[in-house]
Amino acid sequence: MTGAGERLSHLIESRGWILADGATGTNLFNMGLKSGDAPEFWNERHPDRIRALYQGSVNVGADVFLTNSFGGNAARLALHGAADRARELSRLSAELAREVADSAGRPVAVAGSIGPTGELIQPLGSLAPDRAVEILAEQAAGLAEGGVDMFWIETMSAIEELTAASEAVRGFGLPWCATMSFDTAGRTMMGVTEADLARAVTGIAPAPFAIGANCGLGAPDLLRTVLGFADSGLSVPIIAKANAGIPRFRHGKIRYDASVETMADYAVLARDCGATLIGGCCGTTATHLDAMRIALEQTSPGQRPSLDEISRRLGGFVGRLPGPETAGRETRRKGLARRRTRRTEPQ
Repeated sequence: MTGAGERLSHLIESRGWILADGATGTNLFNMGLKSGDAPEFWNERHPDRIRALYQGSVNVGADVFLTNSFGGNAARLALHGAADRARELSRLSAELAREVADSAGRPVAVAGSIGPTGELIQPLGSLAPDRAVEILAEQAAGLAEGGVDMFWIETMSAIEELTAASEAVRGFGLPWCATMSFDTAGRTMMGVTEADLARAVTGIAPAPFAIGANCGLGAPDLLRTVLGFADSGLSVPIIAKANAGIPRFRHGKIRYDASVETMADYAVLARDCGATLIGGCCGTTATHLDAMRIALEQTSPGQRPSLDEISRRLGGFVGRLPGPETAGRETRRKGLARRRTRRTEPQ
């Protein structure tokens, strides 16, 4: 394991949790990014703003933060006429992150963000598995050249694409993490459960440093997934990166409705559910992260919460849990009408 992996493992052993970063897209929109624009172009056009994004997480105590490279693969960049710049733009995202991490005055790990290609892999779609590996390996090469400490494969929906991504990063000698977005009734868009993910990574070598969930339908639903990971007998740390509530359109902009206090409570509950890498996804700002860190530092570990307790403290669950794998679980959904949301940002 690399130095960064060893440091993060030591943090888990010594205090029981690691603070990850918050949203990329939300914070860049707040800095002026326009809907439909590729955030990865800002690594070149507005490096000062990308440094500020990274620095915001470091200033409030994040132990690891992700690069601005979520959509930085050739398939996604092709939508902007920049398929040939995938490696370059990913490298720039990592170089800027490396500058910020190295000047932090304490150990901070840089995680190279690798998101989905946006295409379906055969036989469900037209993307050949080998081509998916090639696309994601090109991005991983740029991130490695820029100096990332680890790879962070995120917001995946299909096991096939996650497997391709794990193969793409295999040759760089760096730790890797993986998260999926369980945003469809306790499953990913492609029907994957947390148990499916846990089984899928069992046979992958080298094994992931950590796996878990990000994005989705808000903190309560994500914590229900974390409990499922904890029950699966995983031998690696669990990641929890929940959205800061539900997106709502207000005054011409999309806002996420979770308060700072709610996200602080979420962080503590995430730890007590079994997560050790705890951060936020869409809508999560540095202010949220600061409150999350303080809550983790000042609140002693508690017993595993029930779903009723999660619902009472954070609000009701949005997604139902169908099927035999979820039999016996509580499905309390106080105060929220059933709704479906669509992601509007990189993360």
